[in-house]
Amino acid sequence: MKTLKKIALAAIVAASLGAVSTTSFAESDPGRVVYAPTQAVDMYVAKIQTAIDSLTSGADAETSGKLMKEASDFSKEVNANDKVARVVAKATNLVKAARKDVQEGNAQQAETKLRDAHKQAIEAKGLI
Repeated sequence: MKTLKKIALAAIVAASLGAVSTTSFAESDPGRVVYAPTQAVDMYVAKIQTAIDSLTSGADAETSGKLMKEASDFSKEVNANDKVARVVAKATNLVKAARKDVQEGNAQQAETKLRDAHKQAIEAKGLI
């Protein structure tokens, strides 16, 4: 009986380890593109630059807002380490604040915040 209990316990432990280890082999969602950290930061910087260019060219608030929304959404693709995540989060907060400024009609303040976000995003690349 003791041997049977030991075998049953060992089987349960092995099954639970097998169930947990499958999550470590899980792939990303089908159809989702996973970028390398440096490539993701480069693309994030480019999206912020596009939003800056939109503001300086005098595009309407809706178009600029959409570009800023794309940039802040893309920041989720940057997956490197904690230091990079903090810097990217600060940059994203600035992009969100700039988007709010554009919606309120303060394009100059928005441009300043976007330029600061751009600097921080470039700084994040140096931390990789």
